[in-house]
Amino acid sequence: MLKIKVKSFKELTKEELYDLLRLRSEVFVVEQDCVYQDIDNIDQIAVHVLGFKDEKLVAYTRVFKPGDYFSEASIGRVVVAKKQRHYKYGYDIMKASINAIVDIFKTKEIRISAQCYLKTFYNNLSFKAVGEEYLEDGIPHINMLYN
Repeated sequence: MLKIKVKSFKELTKEELYDLLRLRSEVFVVEQDCVYQDIDNIDQIAVHVLGFKDEKLVAYTRVFKPGDYFSEASIGRVVVAKKQRHYKYGYDIMKASINAIVDIFKTKEIRISAQCYLKTFYNNLSFKAVGEEYLEDGIPHINMLYN
């Protein structure tokens, strides 16, 4: 089971910030072979959901209040270290992220921009696809809603 920490940008330690940026780069840039601007100047307004196993960051998301990213609350940068995925930590970090949105922002209306190959994963968490697929940074995505 993951140990979850939920923090504002200002509450992150330097080590936590470094580790979350490293994990995001490891998966989204290197593993997915996608050159894009990960550091996008909105981490500062996000709430960061960090999942630790044996004191090591292995899962992460960032969440936004309604109006900061989409009109609904949102979850983004959902990532689990490659060697940890078989433990199903994606479900743990997403459930913690949904709970953080409900607790902090008092809403259950959540929109995500999901990579299409993960639709079933998000369906299992009660997200439903809306609209057409689109390319984001060369990767097929679809909007999904939870409520």
